[in-house]
Amino acid sequence: MIAPAERDASRRAANARKRQSRRPSRLGTLAGATPKPDRVREEDAGFPRLLARTWQKASDAADLRSALDILLTLDGHVPAEVQLGGLRTADTAALKVVAGLTWPGESAPEVAVEEGAPTAFLGEVGLTTGGRIVVRVPSQQPLAKQHRLVAGVLRVPWTEAHLSAYRAEVDAAHEAFARGVADSRRWLGEQGAKDRDELLARLTEAARRTAPFILYAEDKQYTNFRDTNTVTGKTLWPGHPDCALSSLTGLPLELWSDTDALLVVGLSLLIRSAGAGRIEEANGMQLSLDNVGRLLERTRRNYNAALGEERITAAADASVDELMALAGGLGTNRPDVARSVQLYREIHGALIHKVEKVAGPYGEVATARDRQVTDHLRATLPVAGDSLAELELADGLDPAWLARPYGEFGTGLEAVVYEAVAATTAAFKADFSMSRGLRSLPELVRALRAESWDEITEWGITDFFCCVVPAQEARRHFGDSLATLADTAWAMSSRMQYNSWHFIAGNLPRTQKVLDRDHFIPPTIPDIAHYSDQHHHGHVNNSVRFTIRSPQSVQVCGRPFNGFMDLRIVRADGEPYTEQEMLAAHRVAAFIARMTSQAAALAEQGEQAEVTAFDSAWHWKTVTGTPVEEAGSEPSRTPVH
Repeated sequence: MIAPAERDASRRAANARKRQSRRPSRLGTLAGATPKPDRVREEDAGFPRLLARTWQKASDAADLRSALDILLTLDGHVPAEVQLGGLRTADTAALKVVAGLTWPGESAPEVAVEEGAPTAFLGEVGLTTGGRIVVRVPSQQPLAKQHRLVAGVLRVPWTEAHLSAYRAEVDAAHEAFARGVADSRRWLGEQGAKDRDELLARLTEAARRTAPFILYAEDKQYTNFRDTNTVTGKTLWPGHPDCALSSLTGLPLELWSDTDALLVVGLSLLIRSAGAGRIEEANGMQLSLDNVGRLLERTRRNYNAALGEERITAAADASVDELMALAGGLGTNRPDVARSVQLYREIHGALIHKVEKVAGPYGEVATARDRQVTDHLRATLPVAGDSLAELELADGLDPAWLARPYGEFGTGLEAVVYEAVAATTAAFKADFSMSRGLRSLPELVRALRAESWDEITEWGITDFFCCVVPAQEARRHFGDSLATLADTAWAMSSRMQYNSWHFIAGNLPRTQKVLDRDHFIPPTIPDIAHYSDQHHHGHVNNSVRFTIRSPQSVQVCGRPFNGFMDLRIVRADGEPYTEQEMLAAHRVAAFIARMTSQAAALAEQGEQAEVTAFDSAWHWKTVTGTPVEEAGSEPSRTPVH
């Protein structure tokens, strides 16, 4: 038994460590003792600056259509279709008439405007601080009285001819909207009160476990993002009276608003087609049946092409029943698609919009990156194979090597993680690369065998690790300071430890503690992100602009843990990453996952090795090349790693 005096001494020592800064450049100093932050983010950094620049460029455009092209793409930062799908019913009709703006394949009405025709109405086009295009149409107040705008408005003169064409367009659009609402109410009514409440509970749980989304139904915004939350997420708990979904529970259908009915049906369609992850593919979109139908139809064509046959039938129309059948077909066939091709998501960070895509074959660029990383790993690790997919431990090597010291690392697994990440930084011309995981596989094995699900939810962020390896050239983004580069690498490492903590609970049986514990649904497919330095505070502060992420599953005690580890690659500027580079990165991540699975098997056999590297001190020494004792001073030499 530990004596009380010893216990008190241990507690005091632990508390003293907690009061020390873990920032690499301040190791050993008191946390929170600096008079001001080292770096203060500029007030308009990220999204506000992009919006201001976009609006200025649109204001300077030669004509309305040119200005709209700039606004639709946020000056080249998102596909135009995202913003087009976010327009309100009346705004869509107005822009068809005054600017000829339509969906691809659709035609705009011909408006015969006589030369010198007087202005009958002075309309407006604006950009909201949420990045959304809005239009002032007849009978509405000025946009500045309806929305928070980035700046002013573009004045748009309408003639009598425009008003006449608009009247026909908007009447037809409102009729289509009303049909969608009526059909949604019919379908919801057929579910019955009990099933509707169960559906609302499922949708609320999906929203709670999904990354940020922002959806629209006319002027109403539905989001789980930050302080504007109207749906369960980080701010609103399930059952919160401000949650648009929870507030409908037990409420007679006749008292639901039209937009609430569209929200519930739209979310149901998206989730049926691919799970909760599909919600993010509607980010920024109006949840009309037409828009959801377009998304599902695009996915259907991609899936059938991947399967090599017309296995999934198109919806005959945009009715709820037809779209539900289509969504069901997509969900049923998606596993076969994923086995046939590489699915991935392309993320447009400015509007947090995701698009599911089907990758093409492994080509020359992917093969070249593959070869570079493979050559590095064969030169630094006891592995053999001509490509990343073939790399395995060398013949005759005891797999227990992964749990034994190797070089300067405590285990072979640590060496695998570091060398794979370092090779990726070089081969992919990255500013940073990183990979995360759990420090103690033996502890996980013990907890799984004991079915201690609740205990696993109580593990802290420091029970996980992330190895971050920056390029030396990346210091140019941080005042040419190696100390700041080390601090940035550690900040990324800490955040990625949180991600591991955040995902692990999503793989456990749904005990009450697991349900209560904050977690997202673990990711399963890779993604490429463009302009991620817009919203996420860490991404804005640390210039995380272009990225690749490859999450991987690891098997432990026969249980798959999705998103157990991942490989992330970051560029702060330059060119976006390509699909080919994503394919190669996915294979680097798969190699690390294979080695991690082998290490987990060793833990099941009784090996007690843990990952002890990749802490704050390690990042200081690796990035700066100077001893930890010199933390706090700017290194003057290039690291040896």
